[in-house]
Amino acid sequence: MHSFRYVHGRLHCEDVAIESLVKRHGTPLYVYSHETLSRHFEKLDEALRPLDHLICFAVKANSNLAVLRTLSRKGSGFDIVSEGELRRVIAAGGDPRKCVFAGVGKTESEIAYALKQGIYAFNVESEPELKRINQVAAKLKKTAPIALRVNPNVDAHTHAKITTGTYENKFGVAFEQVERIYARARALRNVRLRGLQMHIGSQLTEVKPFADAVRKVVPLAAKLAKRYGFEFFSIGGGLGIVYQPALASGDETWWKSPPARKMLTPSKYADELIPLLKPLGLKILIEPGRFIAGNSGILVTRVEYVKQTGKKNFVIVDAAMNDLVRPAMYDSYHEIVPMKQANGKLVSSDVVGPICESGDTFCKDRMLPRSVEGDYLALLSAGAYGSAMGSTYNTRPLAAEVLVRGKRSELVRQRQPIEMVWAGETVPAWL
Repeated sequence: MHSFRYVHGRLHCEDVAIESLVKRHGTPLYVYSHETLSRHFEKLDEALRPLDHLICFAVKANSNLAVLRTLSRKGSGFDIVSEGELRRVIAAGGDPRKCVFAGVGKTESEIAYALKQGIYAFNVESEPELKRINQVAAKLKKTAPIALRVNPNVDAHTHAKITTGTYENKFGVAFEQVERIYARARALRNVRLRGLQMHIGSQLTEVKPFADAVRKVVPLAAKLAKRYGFEFFSIGGGLGIVYQPALASGDETWWKSPPARKMLTPSKYADELIPLLKPLGLKILIEPGRFIAGNSGILVTRVEYVKQTGKKNFVIVDAAMNDLVRPAMYDSYHEIVPMKQANGKLVSSDVVGPICESGDTFCKDRMLPRSVEGDYLALLSAGAYGSAMGSTYNTRPLAAEVLVRGKRSELVRQRQPIEMVWAGETVPAWL
């Protein structure tokens, strides 16, 4: 469920008309719902209540400071993959002591910064990384808390570019090697063995892959916890959302939740995993991003032209793949709806952006209400991996972002001035 709906034929976020936001801030425009962010975190937190647990929001999904502040105030920890993300968390008021640092390529400077900030743990992806962390910690006269990321070699059956838990992927340590590496890690003087971590992939809409991986890794976690006095077991993130609704576009009830059987709900997730995890007696960490933020945001875009060819009806909008790259990168589906509720016959349409790439397409041959120049469309479920993956390709400035809470709205990211796109560049004196 989310907080975008039609009121008297006009699209709203909570109690604010999207039309009013467009008039004030222009497009392309990301709009986030504080209510949706909060509710999704709370539901997951409540479902996991029987466990000693910590939800660490994956900052890579949406790194806007207002989003991070919203979740920090709910008690969230954070899953980070760079020094920049850790700095964002701190700038937003997040607690570095509730941060876990993932990623296969941590630099010496990033490790040093994270140690100085007192993060909860490094999720270590390889033995060379383990040695580097120990060396950096020794130079700083600190002890680095670590958890090896075990690769359970479980196929998550998700998109090839977002699966992470098989031996074909770059992530983690092979299941069979974990015990040997922990034994060697024990001898490192500046490392503290704090836990074990895994993560099998993103956008999983069934609980079975999670359960399969947990069943495989729990016995290993129990053995290592007894041997080394672990505090936690992290089962990673990956909880998916429904991008493609069961209801047809144009139906006034499109914004309601799809049938529960098609969703991975917090209760389904918890009911399956809690019995497997509770006997461990460890703190359980979970690192969701998309599940919390995905349906909390939309991308609003203006129709610039409608171009008809012999075979196609192209709806050309002012948003592009630099604003929302998921359709171009993953062939991902985003529901597209008009800002003003439309009646009448649906038209087969390709919604495309202005970038000079054939892949700059948000949908193909989608049955949509007929659009004309000056209309506005909203791409739903854009709160995760939307703005966070934005770029300035074609020297297009980054989009503006707004957070809505009830009847209030605030610009939480200014539209990037065009001159700022090249502000860090210089021309050599000899040119």
